[in-house]
Amino acid sequence: MEFIKPDTNINFMRFTRAAVIASLVMIVIGAASLLFQGGPKLGIDFAGGTLIQVKFEKPTSAGEIRNSLRGTEMSGSVIQQFGGVHDQEFLIRTEMSSSELEGLSELVESALATQYGPDQFDIRRVEVVGAAVGKDLRQKGMLSILYAMIGILIYITLRFEFRFALGAIIALVHDIIITVGVFSILGKEFTLPVIAALLAIIGYSLNDTIVVFDRIRENMKGLSKKGIHEILNASINQTLSRTLLTAFTTLLVVGALFFLGGAVINDFAFALIVGIIIGTYSSIFIASPTVLAWERLWPSKDERKRLR
Repeated sequence: MEFIKPDTNINFMRFTRAAVIASLVMIVIGAASLLFQGGPKLGIDFAGGTLIQVKFEKPTSAGEIRNSLRGTEMSGSVIQQFGGVHDQEFLIRTEMSSSELEGLSELVESALATQYGPDQFDIRRVEVVGAAVGKDLRQKGMLSILYAMIGILIYITLRFEFRFALGAIIALVHDIIITVGVFSILGKEFTLPVIAALLAIIGYSLNDTIVVFDRIRENMKGLSKKGIHEILNASINQTLSRTLLTAFTTLLVVGALFFLGGAVINDFAFALIVGIIIGTYSSIFIASPTVLAWERLWPSKDERKRLR
């Protein structure tokens, strides 16, 4: 299925400088946000501590819940609403773990029962992660992304050439950095599901880039008399319909997860939405222009022959 004419000839390479500037601006804004906040906002999975999710039968507020916990060791907890504006579910977070505070769930239940009544709320879940476990999960999450990048670099170098591998890796790093920056700007937490989303983004963006690279390699044989600039433009135009259709249909599914899947997977789906949009953009405006820049600095044999 093609909704873009096969003979479309958009000069994407002409926008390379503008795309690079736009990407650098997004990266700088994200990096500034991370520096200002002292790093990413880590969830219980990575920072350690205890999370209690409570659903109330009647409307309440974080301030009222905090008042009910006053006088207990949970008085300094972070309390925030969970889910939609009209949902009466709240998250109570503390850096203390159950080993540091015995009977944590019972303590919260007793304090809330005094304020609201025993049948006016329901403790949905209690998650406890020790500091050492959180640190270990954080390190393994970062290593999983690093190992994925190394594996991709080796795979594309063997399947194509190093210049293509470099373009793919730069595009993937670009996608991850911008997604992390967006999370930092919006104050969203980094949890294990978000790391899973980042790995999914790597896979999606790589697949998109590989399709373009495959067409570039084919056109290098069929359009050998043309320069690399023309070949890249032709390849992107020929795969443009497929690229946009894939992004659109994937966004429909992820959008359904984001709007209908509930608050538990909200951040996971949001990371995928950002990653799909940025990944589609980078496969056109980052990966291929990187190959072009490499070719201009270190021309291949075919390019040197053409220039003679």
